[in-house]
Amino acid sequence: MKHSYLHKEPVTTALLLAAGIGSRLYPLSQNAPKCLTLVSGVSILERLVSNLSLHGFKRLVVVTGYLENCIKNFLGTRIGDIVIDYIFSPPYKTTNNIYSLWMARKIINEPFLLLESDLVFDESLLDAMMYPDRIAVAKMQPWMNGTCVTINQSHHVNAFLAANADSFGQIKYKTVNIYSISLNSWNEIVKRLDKHISDGKVNNYYETIFAEMIAGGSLSLEIVSFDGKPWYEIDTIEDLAEAEKLILSDDYTTTKTVTLSHHDFLLNAVTSPRETIGILNATK
Repeated sequence: MKHSYLHKEPVTTALLLAAGIGSRLYPLSQNAPKCLTLVSGVSILERLVSNLSLHGFKRLVVVTGYLENCIKNFLGTRIGDIVIDYIFSPPYKTTNNIYSLWMARKIINEPFLLLESDLVFDESLLDAMMYPDRIAVAKMQPWMNGTCVTINQSHHVNAFLAANADSFGQIKYKTVNIYSISLNSWNEIVKRLDKHISDGKVNNYYETIFAEMIAGGSLSLEIVSFDGKPWYEIDTIEDLAEAEKLILSDDYTTTKTVTLSHHDFLLNAVTSPRETIGILNATK
């Protein structure tokens, strides 16, 4: 698939939403945020930052909440060429990712890559996400759930749908929760975020806004296929085990991860998925 890269500069800022409690990963998330969970010996967060570094990112904004100091202590304020800023979301226990995205409205004034902090993926998959107004998608598989999209003939999103919604014969694609957002699109998104938050809709997903904008013609997102290379969204202990299988496969591109040796005490405090499954089975 060809993408319209001409006359566009690659994004160099990333926004990572990492405020959630990760309750479905308990007991892994009891003493550390979900993003610090190890997958094949390396944390989700370390893999994400490594991928951003390899793609030339210069700025990372992290929205924190649950156990925020663990993330701050792990990353610090700079890794390589990436400068790191933090935004703390006080009501993280009672809000959803729409609120986390809203929290970034004043600190980001440039095109950016939006990511969730529970993703592991082959590093090469970011190549086509480096330009504004893209959405990462994959054809629906049995293990996938959550928001889906349908696409039109020009390979742009036609509509956002729930996973169980009728697509009227159109093929549904799962959103991977990685978006590249232009400044113009961001300005329009912020207006709608302000309205939703002022109306008290703090438990919605930000895809609600994207869906409204796509339907109204004020947002256009070109799809980037994540099919053919490994990726996984980690919500549960079982997801972790599957993600480890993917990373150990021959199809996964091994990256040289960012060195965070001064934070090894945090890595050692996070239990691996296999150990946790053993613990859970032993208590049944």
